[in-house]
Amino acid sequence: MRVVILISGRGSNMQALLEAQLPVEFAAVISNRPEAQGLAIAAGHGVPTAVVDHRRFPDRAAFDAALAGEIDRHRPDLVVLAGFMRLLTDGFVRHYEGRLINIHPALLPAFPGLDTHARALAAGVKLHGCTVHYVTPEVDAGPIIAQAAVPVLDDDTPERLAARVLRQEHRLFPRAVAWLAAGRVNLREDGTVAVAGTAALDGEALLAPGD
Repeated sequence: MRVVILISGRGSNMQALLEAQLPVEFAAVISNRPEAQGLAIAAGHGVPTAVVDHRRFPDRAAFDAALAGEIDRHRPDLVVLAGFMRLLTDGFVRHYEGRLINIHPALLPAFPGLDTHARALAAGVKLHGCTVHYVTPEVDAGPIIAQAAVPVLDDDTPERLAARVLRQEHRLFPRAVAWLAAGRVNLREDGTVAVAGTAALDGEALLAPGD
């Protein structure tokens, strides 16, 4: 499986993928920001990098067209959004339908969008976490591949909760990509996902009750 990763900043989830020794070929890491720290990390792992700077384009459609051109040059089987902070046009998303995934710092469908940790605390939820999902035109609403949960503690701040969730992101994202590479993920016609063999993984990191 050839994988292209899209980033906008430090790329910690990208780094977790690159260091997981997955049975995939990382064809490229592409950023919309030339100053993104993750580009140097990717290069240090021997992965080709590229920049498609969104600030050089008059609108989202023009940027997405240029981004798709750069992605397609690498012939990916899977495109991974790892902290890519741009809203994508419907045409772009449909072009990669069924092979575009994202990780979101909340237990979707709860708390789509931004500021998820502060919103979770404000809502008083007792579990929070992260979700790997297919990307669809509706933001953070695509079929769910996997989730990891952490408890919300009485003395949590958004920063503490975010750090605990991020540790699970770094565990969950490589696992989900490995499942995809092994052909274990089935995206059903009804928009739900089945992962073969997950019964054997019951309780192993999919629900993380503590640090």
